[in-house]
Amino acid sequence: MKNSSKKNYSGKNTRKYKKNSDENLNSDNLNSSKKKNRFSGNSFKNKGVNKINEIDKKNSKFQSSKRSKPIDKYNKELSKNTPDINKDFSNKKNLDDWIWGKHSVYEALISQRPINRIWCTTEIFSSEKFYLLLKDIKLKGVLIEEVSWNRISQLTFGASHQGIALQLACSKTISLEKLIFFAKNNSTNPIILALDGITDPHNVGAIVRSAEAFGCKGIIIPQRRSAGLTGTVAKVAAGALEYLPVSRVVNLNRSLEELKAKGFIVIGLSGDGQLSISKFDDKAPFVVVVGSEDKGISLLTQKKCDFLLRIPLKGKTSSLNASVAAAISLFHLTTK
Repeated sequence: MKNSSKKNYSGKNTRKYKKNSDENLNSDNLNSSKKKNRFSGNSFKNKGVNKINEIDKKNSKFQSSKRSKPIDKYNKELSKNTPDINKDFSNKKNLDDWIWGKHSVYEALISQRPINRIWCTTEIFSSEKFYLLLKDIKLKGVLIEEVSWNRISQLTFGASHQGIALQLACSKTISLEKLIFFAKNNSTNPIILALDGITDPHNVGAIVRSAEAFGCKGIIIPQRRSAGLTGTVAKVAAGALEYLPVSRVVNLNRSLEELKAKGFIVIGLSGDGQLSISKFDDKAPFVVVVGSEDKGISLLTQKKCDFLLRIPLKGKTSSLNASVAAAISLFHLTTK
């Protein structure tokens, strides 16, 4: 028994034991080398990689901390610390023709300076000092809007407005009666332009320039849904406002009715017009109505027109700029 046990222990079992122990030793060495390579970094290459990884982690943490702050908040904080020169310049530029404050506005009103638009609170409009003045100016075609105190603060960029502000016009407007009298006394077949819904001051200025160049006797601008005679209009018009009378009316459709009663033929420019402007031969006094590019002439105003004329187009473009359409129509109507 003793000998057999010794043989068994020293035979296959010993070989298995040695094999297992060798495998365990090899696996331990491999694991330990892996651990060393992973954590301690025996080679220079591993050290470099680890350092790069650490730097990348730090950078990613730094960038994430940067990104975690919203852009708007960052811009607000930046704007608090550094003044926006461009914004200040644009604000000053836009407010060059503005007047605000009770005393300043009152002096501008009684001196009869040309005014484009007035904003005031309900309390100011109904006050004893301003009520009659504002009522008379409104009848002359100046747009007066009753708005809140905060709205005026927004328009004046936080100025001390005391509840009223106005924007000056570049030239004075006249009443519709005076415009009709002037047109008929200065031409046998006068042409007057009426603008419907043209809110872009660049378009209004270009139309004024073309109208004066083709001998138009005046322009009608409604109070609402139209750009007033601002500095931009005067600049684009290039001096034409000095020679062309402008009437600003409360209601365009009522004004067209009055013009028709005085013998004027009302012509509307429309892409859907049944008659081409090149085939139109009438020579009576005209009122040419020009609408905006996107909406054109309103449906109510179209009903007031005696004719709806179209400008024939040969290309694929379906419409023209309002100022270009006005110039082309005036050329056709004045050369016949």
